[in-house]
Amino acid sequence: MSVSVTKSGTISAEISGSIEWSSNAIIAKAKAQVSVKVGGSVSISTGHQYTHNVKSNKYGHLQYGSWGYKVTWAKYQRIGACGSKELGSGKATLPTSETGWKYWETSS
Repeated sequence: MSVSVTKSGTISAEISGSIEWSSNAIIAKAKAQVSVKVGGSVSISTGHQYTHNVKSNKYGHLQYGSWGYKVTWAKYQRIGACGSKELGSGKATLPTSETGWKYWETSS
């Protein structure tokens, strides 16, 4: 099994401006305006590929994403000098900026 992920985009910039000029003469009056626009863009793409051998008589599954990390938590209330009571607990998946591949196999 071989898969790839590619991200692409375009970066662009544009600069514009104008110049105004006038000339006063006894007989004629002239006025000129010049407008200038300069632009440019570039396309970029980044990516990577993942390859994994799938066992005979199995199906390979692959998923790309951001998985985060798992934590467990508990909240306690202090009772007396050395006692405590659990008020609640649970599990959570916290986000992360890391991305990657998740691979698993099944029989069907």
